[in-house]
Amino acid sequence: MTDTSDTRPTEGETPVRRQSLPHRLMRYVPLIAPVLLFAVPCWVLLYGGQNWPLPATSIGTALFVLGLVGMPFAMARGHGRRQQDRAAVIGDTLLGASWVLFTWSVLLGVLLRLVLTVAGVGEGQDRARIVTWAVLGVTAVLLGWGYAEARRVPRVRRLEVPLPRLGPGLDGFRVVLVTDTHYGPLDRARWSARVCETVNTLEADLVCHTGDIADGTAERRRAQAAPLGTVRATRARVYVTGNHEYYSEAQGWADLMDELGWQPLRNRHLLLENGGDALVVAGVDDVTAESSGLAGHRAHLAGALDGTDPDLPVLLLAHQPAFVDRAAAAGVDLQLSGHTHGGQIWPFHHLVRLDQPALAGLSRHGARTLLYTSRGTGFWGPPFRVFAPSEITLLVLRSPRPPAAPQH
Repeated sequence: MTDTSDTRPTEGETPVRRQSLPHRLMRYVPLIAPVLLFAVPCWVLLYGGQNWPLPATSIGTALFVLGLVGMPFAMARGHGRRQQDRAAVIGDTLLGASWVLFTWSVLLGVLLRLVLTVAGVGEGQDRARIVTWAVLGVTAVLLGWGYAEARRVPRVRRLEVPLPRLGPGLDGFRVVLVTDTHYGPLDRARWSARVCETVNTLEADLVCHTGDIADGTAERRRAQAAPLGTVRATRARVYVTGNHEYYSEAQGWADLMDELGWQPLRNRHLLLENGGDALVVAGVDDVTAESSGLAGHRAHLAGALDGTDPDLPVLLLAHQPAFVDRAAAAGVDLQLSGHTHGGQIWPFHHLVRLDQPALAGLSRHGARTLLYTSRGTGFWGPPFRVFAPSEITLLVLRSPRPPAAPQH
């Protein structure tokens, strides 16, 4: 009798690797997520015991169905081959609004209802209607506030960063970080100019842009990016690619930034000196560069640091905080990153933490390496920022040794 339980491949046969259940389920997330975003609020607001009149229930249900169908359709036309900006704005706005509505439908639909029940407030129908109006009110307030937060010029976040290997000649060196400007379907040329004006008030020695300049090609978003050419720095303006550049002709963005007077640090470095001390400023392509298939693009830290003195402090620009493991292994002193947006719309930050080692702010990795993660200067997609404020960052580098007093 033949044993059919042996499933090992025969000679010359390629073994089939069975995917785990979570990996198989991930395939269905793009299909399930939109349904949940609209179905859960629909149930909480309309069918959770409120007993609304039939016309109200019918109209409400029709609006949710329209959103469920319209959001993927608009996003496909806006971000797919057609690249229709108006459709992208509609789809992105529906995505952000549905996420906020879903979040607070879940939270208030459970917690507020429980509080009202324990407090003995109202009967079943009254409680359900209180929950409905609370969800709608909170959602409206957060969307209005979140839109204003997304569209305003970011506040400046200032902090001092001690670097033990920094020489006294560079004590007080001023670094301004902007990142994730995401120029896109909403025309933000005026916003871009005001951001650059704010940067110029900070009297930076070095201005850095750590990628995700825009959603769209350089040719298409040139008008919004053009104000970057007005940015002033006493020593240098440097830029590295983000993952979104690799969705829209990354080399075109590197060329445009070069044209605007910024130095694309594509796996290379600069040496900045003052008072007999030096700082290595290095940059790498985004970690997604190699998989993009674009010739010559990849994240290559060894190439970026090639020829540098190992005793000099290193400031590294890398779009994603996840690169910090490689930076720490190479002894980098400070890595500047963006990418996370601080989560952008709460509580999305919990998902970001699954992918990145830091969400925002200054963190230590290994014995020497500090990582500063910006929440980003602009926004991606949905024009909302909820509990994740944008920022322009001023980092003042500090040496452990004060500058020598002048000789008289």
